[in-house]
Amino acid sequence: MSTFGFIAIPYVVSGFAVGFVVGMTGVGGGSLMTPLLVLLFGFHPATAVGTDLLYASITKACGTGIHQISQTVAWRVVGLLSSGSVPASLVTLLIIRHLGSDAKVTGTLISHVLGYALFLTVLALVFRRYVLLWAHRLSFYRRPLAQASATVALGAALGALVSLSSVGAGAIG
Repeated sequence: MSTFGFIAIPYVVSGFAVGFVVGMTGVGGGSLMTPLLVLLFGFHPATAVGTDLLYASITKACGTGIHQISQTVAWRVVGLLSSGSVPASLVTLLIIRHLGSDAKVTGTLISHVLGYALFLTVLALVFRRYVLLWAHRLSFYRRPLAQASATVALGAALGALVSLSSVGAGAIG
């Protein structure tokens, strides 16, 4: 079932639906697309994560451009998150590479992390209000160094999580 011999309609429909949800909420790219690729289309978990990360980078780049035009990007926060997430992503990917090319081992690891990441995403969304109240009580916003450190640490956690599962940046971050 393809249109031009190379475009499969189910992929197009899935991409459109996930893109719409991400565009409306900023949440759901990895939470929706990676499980769709694994469960519906039968991809190996590592291939699903890699495919979703590339897909997300394109859609998020478009979203970033629109938000930059509207001047709604906090570049300082981007820098702090990146200073934690980029090294954590690299270390995570080096560890996966060190584990070897055993598809079963990496598939099992990624599947488990994906399950936990989806669960954490649900918790983050359900308890968002309480997490924000807790953060307010800790007064991170009044202590710039503590706030910066917490943002870098969050970036590191998200970098590792997203590298393994493609889930978490929108919902947890």
